Amino acid sequence: MAGRIPQSFINDLLARVDIVDVIERRVPLRKAGKDYKARCPFHEEKTPSFTVSQQKQLYHCFGCGASGGALGFLMEYDQLEFVPAVEALAALAGVEVPREAGGPPKRSDEGLYAVMERANRYFRTTLKSSRTAIDYLKGRGVNGVTAQTFGIGFAPDGWNNIATALPDVAEATLLELGLLTRNDSGRVYDKFRARVMFPIRDTRGRVVGFGGRVLGGDDGPKYLNSPETPIFHKGQELYGLYEARRSVRKLDRLIVVEGYLDVVSMAQAGISTCVAALGTAISTEQMRKLFRYVDDVVCCFDGDRAGRQAAWRALEASLPVLSEGKRARFVFLPEGEDPDSLVRKIGKDAFLARLDGAIPAVEYLFSTLSQGLNLDSLDDRARLVSLARPHIEKVQEGVLRDLMLQHLQRLSGSRLPRAMPVQTAERPRRAPGPPQAAGRLRERLHLITLRYPEVVAPLIEAVGDFPASGDADPMPVFLAYLAQQPGAVMDELLALWVGEPGYEELLELTARQLPVEDPLKLGEEFLEIVQRLRDMAARSRRSELLSRVREEPSQENLRQLLAERRSAPDT
Repeated sequence: MAGRIPQSFINDLLARVDIVDVIERRVPLRKAGKDYKARCPFHEEKTPSFTVSQQKQLYHCFGCGASGGALGFLMEYDQLEFVPAVEALAALAGVEVPREAGGPPKRSDEGLYAVMERANRYFRTTLKSSRTAIDYLKGRGVNGVTAQTFGIGFAPDGWNNIATALPDVAEATLLELGLLTRNDSGRVYDKFRARVMFPIRDTRGRVVGFGGRVLGGDDGPKYLNSPETPIFHKGQELYGLYEARRSVRKLDRLIVVEGYLDVVSMAQAGISTCVAALGTAISTEQMRKLFRYVDDVVCCFDGDRAGRQAAWRALEASLPVLSEGKRARFVFLPEGEDPDSLVRKIGKDAFLARLDGAIPAVEYLFSTLSQGLNLDSLDDRARLVSLARPHIEKVQEGVLRDLMLQHLQRLSGSRLPRAMPVQTAERPRRAPGPPQAAGRLRERLHLITLRYPEVVAPLIEAVGDFPASGDADPMPVFLAYLAQQPGAVMDELLALWVGEPGYEELLELTARQLPVEDPLKLGEEFLEIVQRLRDMAARSRRSELLSRVREEPSQENLRQLLAERRSAPDT
């Protein structure tokens, strides 16, 4: 695998390119005083509100809030990951991207991707000789061109096919990738047998996993997915997203369906912007990923009980990432129909018309919660408030959340304070201090650490025990690595967190500009933020201990509270 890109090169590259040249190749700009303006490429608008500052080397849209530098623009507009965006920017500047060695030897996953690609080629080859699999796909309306587009293959019946097809790949590697499995008695054999194989690709088009649909000869489930592996994380990938992005230059809507064949059949019918979760309910991480590419996500599910349960889980997953700029909508198909069968029955145009009439998430939320309630009854109106508030509180603070509260007020006929906590027996007391403020402080720490690791490395001893916020906080990992490798660069730190919660947010963060004239001041800011987070954590602990003393004034609880107050007096 190629070495890391030096951070110094990235800094020099950003200083070398002109953001106006980068953007003007993709979006027509016109001069407006000292800046340039255009209609925003990231949302629909009639009046130009997209501004490019040549002096600051930044872009900003006053309509949708999109902003960043040249690298961030390429990542957003061309939908590139960080390293490909750097390479594209370097090609524009006419320079080679250098790579460097250094740091402790780290495992490369490139070989795992290569093995999965070889396995996919094997499955595709065996499909050509399987009459049963070909007839099944034809019976589902899938032609050869569509099968080739999605890389569909076939795993023949048998116990040792994949090891025979890849004789040079170690058994341990095939087990690690989920191509082989081991039973309780220790026997190793093919995980996928007598199944039509659907390769699951990441956003770079690499095969990371498989979904297999049984055709006979296997007593296992109807659909079988790859297990979690070093390169496959089920809750983060979406089947069909790579193909959807390739099929349309600029996505404006993505459609979530339930299964692999729904995605394939819709593409066959000319609707190529469908994706599917991987055998489980769609997650908030997957919804967040979809909203990186579009502002409109339509969830299309069967009209039966299972379909409505899946829709409700999708609604719950979407609430934390909804805002006034992002919308999720829901459409239900007639009883006994799924997207695959219905699109073949009524055709593309009629199907799209159904999607156009999809129910907005907020409307779906309130209509579902109101079912069986009599809103002329005070008891039922109170019941609606108690049901709705936990869901509304998942929505980000802003216009949409305020409007949802106002709508709930109209339905219930009561005035609800914006910050009214949800009172339930199971809900723990909220710790004092603004969690959003802490989140912004941690984001700033991540940005400083990733962009200027050479500033942070000498401060690690002064930091001491970092006030982490659970397993999802990468800072302790970054600091531990910098303590061992003070010369590490951003790519190394990012590689430590691949596949972990919040990795994509970190990746987006790296595109932000962080101009610094005095590294000393940046170091001072870093230490000040750490101390503020430490103070917030201390206040939270003291509040929790105080609550415990109120509930149970035991000697042990009192001792802990007094010890906490002596060691960290409240400022």
